[in-house]
Amino acid sequence: MADDYLVRIGKLIRDARQHRGWTQTQLAEALGTSQSAVNRIERGNQNISLEMIARIGEALDSEIVSLGYSGPMHLRVVGGRRLSGSIDVKTSKNACVALLCGSLLNKGRTVLRRVARIEEVYRLLEVLNSIGVRTRWINEGTDLEIVPPAELDLDAMDAAAARRTRSIIMFLGPLLHRMDRFRLPYAGGCDLGTRTIEPHMIALRRFGLDITATEGIYHAEVSRTAPDRPIVLTERGDTVTENALLAAARNDGVTVIRNASSNYMVQDLCFFLEALGVKVEGIGTTTLTVHGMADIDVDVDYSPSEDPVEAMSLLAAAVVTESELTIRRVPVEFLEIELAVLEEMGLDHDRTAEYAADNGRTRLIDLTVRPSKLEAPIDKIHPMPFPGLNIDNVPFFAAIAAAAQGKTLIHDWVYDNRAIYLTDLNRLGGRLQLLDPHRVLVEGPTRWRAAEMMCPPALRPAVVVLLAMMAAEGTSVLRNVYVINRGYEDLAERLNSVGAQIEIFRDI
Repeated sequence: MADDYLVRIGKLIRDARQHRGWTQTQLAEALGTSQSAVNRIERGNQNISLEMIARIGEALDSEIVSLGYSGPMHLRVVGGRRLSGSIDVKTSKNACVALLCGSLLNKGRTVLRRVARIEEVYRLLEVLNSIGVRTRWINEGTDLEIVPPAELDLDAMDAAAARRTRSIIMFLGPLLHRMDRFRLPYAGGCDLGTRTIEPHMIALRRFGLDITATEGIYHAEVSRTAPDRPIVLTERGDTVTENALLAAARNDGVTVIRNASSNYMVQDLCFFLEALGVKVEGIGTTTLTVHGMADIDVDVDYSPSEDPVEAMSLLAAAVVTESELTIRRVPVEFLEIELAVLEEMGLDHDRTAEYAADNGRTRLIDLTVRPSKLEAPIDKIHPMPFPGLNIDNVPFFAAIAAAAQGKTLIHDWVYDNRAIYLTDLNRLGGRLQLLDPHRVLVEGPTRWRAAEMMCPPALRPAVVVLLAMMAAEGTSVLRNVYVINRGYEDLAERLNSVGAQIEIFRDI
């Protein structure tokens, strides 16, 4: 292997290790080798086999090189270009994965319209296919058909795919009605710090689900019972609420869920359950009353709504590149707080009258954003459960605040690590000061500069880095972008359609 490749691969391995927060010794222990060997590999002074590269990539959960197959790995970004025209918002990632899990409730045929073709969906499809569920893309690949088997084969589950998505946790709610005992791999996904599943367990225990965890596996035992009083969620989380809904949907009786999330993906799941014949009262509130059905066997056709976080991503792209851009099919009810904050910061924008999404329920608008002279907000930016500022939209305010005059305090209190990843913007010319693991002080305006760097292992900070690269004069490189593909369909190509210059490439 040529010396220059050894050096380049060594740098990729070092960056991936540092992003995971590991020392050379920790990586060496995972590989069964020595710290000095890892040091030589990272400096490009050690011959390295393809097998070892694959082992390192698996240990770090980071694709180091792409060997013999197509697929994006890195992005080369020529920045400093203005965007123009219009771009449509795709369907919601988080709604689509919840609906895929929800399809396990139904013995009949489920068709989901305009499903986001993203890695998170692909991983769930791999899991579903491995346990006997038939899935196929129809209507020129835009819609997804799901047909379950009479009996699921959970022993054949693709554990590798399951571990790469946190959404697998939402199999618990449907499966407790189908199996007396089963196993699930630990949930994976973004590296956002430690997130306990105890709130899920507290809710699902009321339906008779008991979980023990050993050696990377959840072992589930079910002795089905019906909740005898309202379920009070200890955390107003989205996936917790969805799991409780999925369990309640096939409870033959009435289940009341309190302190429920009323966020966009939860509402979409409620609308889907109604299409299955399950009555849900209180949609959009923190108290849901579910009239479950012991058996669900219907052919259902459902259209998930658009993704408010993708809409926020595109809005932020227009702001940081100082562009005029029309973003179509924006689910405005889930962006109203964000838009109110941006109006106070000085955002120049227009919006159309509201119209209905394909699900007939969610309110959409078309939003035109123009170059604006922004001022830092007086109050800090912080998330709250819906209808507050969306947790996943907080990182985009780091890039927006970097374009504004003054200092903005961002308090990302939900996740342990995510605020730390925002400081990657400093490598592109940003001035972000990490006050503690949850608070970042952003000073603007920023003169962005090009850089080559590893993609952060968390989805939204990764996209924020990409947006900053689009604003930076010169050519930047963002490596290992799998995490972006987890949540966005063809993002580079779609941004190119409105004036960006982003090239997808592979090293080897």
